[in-house]
Amino acid sequence: MTPEFLLTSFIVVASPGTGVLITLAAGLSRGARASIVAAFGCTLGILPHMAAAVSGLAALLHASALAFEAVKYLGVAYLLFMAWQVLKEKGALTVEPETTPHSARQVIVSAILANALNPKLSIFFFAFLPQFVSPGEASPILRMTELSLVFMLMTFGVFVVYGFFAASVRNHVISRPAILAWMRRTFAAAFVLLGARLALSER
Repeated sequence: MTPEFLLTSFIVVASPGTGVLITLAAGLSRGARASIVAAFGCTLGILPHMAAAVSGLAALLHASALAFEAVKYLGVAYLLFMAWQVLKEKGALTVEPETTPHSARQVIVSAILANALNPKLSIFFFAFLPQFVSPGEASPILRMTELSLVFMLMTFGVFVVYGFFAASVRNHVISRPAILAWMRRTFAAAFVLLGARLALSER
């Protein structure tokens, strides 16, 4: 792996976005264990985009306005749904003393869907990966797959750090109702803003 690829990937992964927000929310609402589950779910949510980029399907999203808009608005609707769940204290981001197996499933499904329903990720992979594959590469598909897996491992590692940080301040948050209410409103607003940004995005 080239230093340029690793540095660029780190900047992209560490930049605040839907996956970071979900992992932070999981750590604050349910603790370190849930944040690991959320980080894993967000990482799994990259797989469809990796497959699309490697197989060339991302070109369809880039070329077809209808396909791009359909996936985009599914993602927008899901982000708005998550904002509503946060405000109503329902779903994967409900504050609980411990994470049960059922709630862990909720967290991982929410994380996977949030990342999987973002068509910008497919186009990012489609534009990003080929830059680090040399023209004379004997097996470009294998090389792109390797780069994607490194990107996914980095995503998981960085998100776990975010989640552990959130979990470390969790007790200070859940013991103060005013802070808890502020946290719910902040995360709900952030999901709405991310949904708006996705809705306004172009191919």
